[in-house]
Amino acid sequence: MTTRRLAVNAIARVEGEGALRLVVEDGRIHTAELNIYEPPRFFEALLRGRDWTEPPDITSRICGICPVAYQTSACNALEAACGVELDGPLAALRRLVYCGEWISSHALHIHLLHAPDFLGYPDGIAMAAGNRGALERGLALKKTGNALMELLGGRAIHPVNVRVGGFYSVPSRAELAPMRERLLGALEQAREVVRWVSGFDFPDFETGHDLLSAREPGWYPIERGSVVASTGAAFPAAEFPDHVVERQVPHSTALHASLDGRRYLTGPLARYSLNSALLGPAAREAAAEAGLGPECRNPFRSIVVRAVEVVYAVEEALRLIEGYERPDRPCVDVVPRAGTGHGVSEAPRGLLYHRYTLDEAGLVTAATIVPPTSQNQAAIEDDLCRLAGTRLGLGDDALALFCERIIRNHDPCISCATHFLDLTVVRR
Repeated sequence: MTTRRLAVNAIARVEGEGALRLVVEDGRIHTAELNIYEPPRFFEALLRGRDWTEPPDITSRICGICPVAYQTSACNALEAACGVELDGPLAALRRLVYCGEWISSHALHIHLLHAPDFLGYPDGIAMAAGNRGALERGLALKKTGNALMELLGGRAIHPVNVRVGGFYSVPSRAELAPMRERLLGALEQAREVVRWVSGFDFPDFETGHDLLSAREPGWYPIERGSVVASTGAAFPAAEFPDHVVERQVPHSTALHASLDGRRYLTGPLARYSLNSALLGPAAREAAAEAGLGPECRNPFRSIVVRAVEVVYAVEEALRLIEGYERPDRPCVDVVPRAGTGHGVSEAPRGLLYHRYTLDEAGLVTAATIVPPTSQNQAAIEDDLCRLAGTRLGLGDDALALFCERIIRNHDPCISCATHFLDLTVVRR
């Protein structure tokens, strides 16, 4: 038996620390592992004993790229536990600040993390030499997303203005007006990004994984919703644990998840394929121009879907600003009570689930967080097996680079996914 081993000890252009292990035996892929070795940070344990007001601020520290996602899923779960729901303008503001995060995160991924793979560059800095205009456009879009988060959240990284029940303060129409002018320019920039990335050369591949995303009647899912799957399953956030089960694997500090016993994929491909009919007019036009049909199952083309979602987030932000009326108070009244609440939202990388149990005093007694990257790990590893098996004629360096591309298709946020550490104590 001939054995070939391939290892990439630090995957480049992803958030966090992960490695790749590939074992080929007799010309066939035997093992393909996304080895997440970044130490876990035990946020779920840290939340136990905390006041019901604290999880949105604490969990936003899980990720500097998508803090609004963590704040929003936390708020959704805690509000469900306390029996309250945001109404009109406050719900619109929560969606609006989330649009800022989508614009910022997607622009970062498209231009600095993913595009170099298609253009033959080792990184975004090297890519700037021949694509300066494209990179500057991407950075401008990211700044627009950051500005929207700063306006509503107080700052772009770990916003401080978000709270259970709404916000600590809310803007006037006059304060939002300059943002509208900036977004109008960003809309054309976003359309140009779709045209740019749709011209890349994409390997011919379609994933067969089940797909999972949020679903909000009448709207492309962002800040809330129930849950739907490509299998036809549909259930409220409260039933998420009945369908999604996590397990520990030896090679990762992140848990693997299964949907009704099967591996699955969440994120842009799932969101788009299950909800493309709910895109706004500008985003639908951009998707059609890019050659996307009603669904997209090619992970390499996820960069196109993300670009279309930037168009949608800008378009949606403009709609929300144009229809905004300042609420008469910055938050709804929330009275803590004993109970369990479940919440989901669509982080840029996919469905993000939170569950909190409160006691009579409003203290957190249990917390569960299921990030998109841990849900996607099994699907990523299956993609590695299927795709790497078609390129075994490549040398080790070229094959390793191709495997990294497969992983970067899914924009893994490794720091979000770290969960568990196996500890062996030897007493002498």
